[in-house]
Amino acid sequence: MKEVEGYVDRITYRNEDNGYTVLYLSNPSPDSNEEEEVCCVGNFSFVSEGEYLLVKGKEVIHKSYGPQVQVESYEEKQPDNAVAMERYLGSGAIKGIGPALAARIVRRFADDTFQIIEREPERLAEVKGISTKMAISIANQFCEKKQMRSAMMFLQEFGISMNMAAKIYKHYKEDVYEVLNKNPYRLAEDINGIGFKLADTIAQKAGFKKDSQFRIQAGILYTLQQSGGNGHCFLPELELVNITTELLMIDKSQVEWEIDGLSLNKEIIIQECFEERRLYASRLYYMELNCARMLIDLNINFAAEENVLQKKVMGIERNEGIRLDELQKQAVYQTVLNGVMIITGGPGTGKTTTINTIINLLENEGLDILLAAPTGRAAKRMSETSGREAQTIHRLLEINGGVNNDDRGMSFERNELNPLEADAVIVDEFSMVDIYLLHALLKALVPGTRLIMVGDVNQLPSVGPGNVLKDMIQSGFCNVVKLNRIFRQAAESEIVTNAHKINAGIKISLDNKNMDFFHLERDNPNDVTNVIIQLIMKNLPYYVDAKPYDIQVLTPMRKGELGVENLNKILQNYMNMPSYDKNEREFHGVLFRENDKVMQVKNNYQIKWTKKNKFGDVYEEGTGVFNGDTGVIRRILEIEEKVVAEFDEGRLVEYDFSDMDEMELAYAITIHKSQGSEYPAVIIPILSGPNMLLTRNLLYTAVTRARKCVTLVGSSATIYKMIGNINEKKRYSSLCQRIIEMEENDKKGII
Repeated sequence: MKEVEGYVDRITYRNEDNGYTVLYLSNPSPDSNEEEEVCCVGNFSFVSEGEYLLVKGKEVIHKSYGPQVQVESYEEKQPDNAVAMERYLGSGAIKGIGPALAARIVRRFADDTFQIIEREPERLAEVKGISTKMAISIANQFCEKKQMRSAMMFLQEFGISMNMAAKIYKHYKEDVYEVLNKNPYRLAEDINGIGFKLADTIAQKAGFKKDSQFRIQAGILYTLQQSGGNGHCFLPELELVNITTELLMIDKSQVEWEIDGLSLNKEIIIQECFEERRLYASRLYYMELNCARMLIDLNINFAAEENVLQKKVMGIERNEGIRLDELQKQAVYQTVLNGVMIITGGPGTGKTTTINTIINLLENEGLDILLAAPTGRAAKRMSETSGREAQTIHRLLEINGGVNNDDRGMSFERNELNPLEADAVIVDEFSMVDIYLLHALLKALVPGTRLIMVGDVNQLPSVGPGNVLKDMIQSGFCNVVKLNRIFRQAAESEIVTNAHKINAGIKISLDNKNMDFFHLERDNPNDVTNVIIQLIMKNLPYYVDAKPYDIQVLTPMRKGELGVENLNKILQNYMNMPSYDKNEREFHGVLFRENDKVMQVKNNYQIKWTKKNKFGDVYEEGTGVFNGDTGVIRRILEIEEKVVAEFDEGRLVEYDFSDMDEMELAYAITIHKSQGSEYPAVIIPILSGPNMLLTRNLLYTAVTRARKCVTLVGSSATIYKMIGNINEKKRYSSLCQRIIEMEENDKKGII
């Protein structure tokens, strides 16, 4: 057994999930000018450069890296000499202290340095360059590091990964001990990335019984939460009981008993409907109810003479050199006459021309108009086609990074107390809007403001809960215009014509006799992958006048040889090869590298972003990065434990290492994640997969993401199978029913 003592000079590798680390210890003995550097390899719960360790382990000779110590145990020690203290303080572990300032501090206090920081921090102000305020900050950071280290060691006892332990401590701070001892199931509610199963494992290690009330209630709420992730606003009781029983492996009667308990506490709402009991998470129940009420209240009638409207529209047609068909004209007229309007239609049916005509008409009337879309890419496209500013819905509502339990963590400056100042709000790509975002938007509108919703009802539904656009159309509460004529210019695009054929269930031609829609028949994953690489790296960039990063691979699935996870590993090595001048680091089993194309995969309403000019000065800042936002990793900062990513419109975001579970590589993404985006060219690998994934509307959505070129790579038989597969995953939502019931009650005078 070899013992090595010294400070951590540098960390060359660390897996944030399991703590496996490669670091180099230097012995800072003041008796010698030479320092012995030793490579240590093993699991370290929480260490950073500059810390002082006593390591015990077995000395081995690695065939590539030479002598190493395979660590069996280690302990952190308080540095007991001035040299080691200076190394720690100057390592960057304490913000605001660099090597020069660290040297001045240690020169002043010598071996008493750490004791001074902990017990008499105000004395740090005796050192040149340190104010009283800075002295307190240094002491707070020093103590925080010590407390965090202790908490991390405590969390490790429950089998929690380093990355997750850091996230847990960041949320609870010193309350972490009480949470783990009293109710570990809170972790599943409070911490992104911790599901019920992990919380359950922790709870059982903490001694909680299988039939604990905490466990059963947490299991029920977790099942409802998971159903929201699958698009549901409620679950039938029988389905909820069965899923929860299987999850907890207990008797059904115990689950049924706790359902009533949660109902009494108003944590869930039970509604009798069509001879079944529907169970809602309480916030989703009231959200649907409030959305129905607000939609009906917005849908008021406005006075206007139809012949006058017709003349005004004819004038716009002359000025803009356009010709509207009858359905487009009806959409324009109805927008002027009604408070709520839905315009739907497939690609090439004139939605953009209709929107622009509506904008012109309303502006000519002196009305203030706001334009929005659910994603940054969709908002950018709306700006380009309208010639006016469009924003994401989140930015329109002025997301502030605060916490609001009613809207899944979203908090906005614009709400019922501070509504949007506009006469009309036009929102594109509305099929992507879930019940949370609809609720937030409606709260910021007052009766008298027109709401115009535009979208393709045949696209995939929102990622979040609800079937918002379809439910509103089905309810019949407002005017809906379905555009169905494919205009001549759009009809010349095989992308558009094939998209409509797919949507109608008509077999498309795969003979490659056109210029923008191709199929390359391949029958095994390796061949498909090789074709994708060839297309991205050589053929398509020149063909569509775009960079390789702008060409998007869209795949139906996450797993498998042609799934997102495997394709990203392969494409990364071709599109962003490793280099000595690029930092890289592994998070949650994925290697990230500077210049990688990445995607945010969770809504983060609190994270801050900035925009900087060429001199590095911040000229704009805000909060929030959202599920589906794509960007590029600019820097991986080891000492600061930060990753800097740049998203659309130059938004720079700093991620803590512990938050990197919110990010994935994005050379290939799922078709679901592509909603609301448009790319110069898309490549769609289709070979085989589960029937529930290979559906008509999935293929339709993928094809309609391309602006200039679609290339299907794989099996023509599977493509035709998708066109014939109309199965859509059922969503439990009741907004349609809420609207109908509320309208009936209004007619009867029932409050």
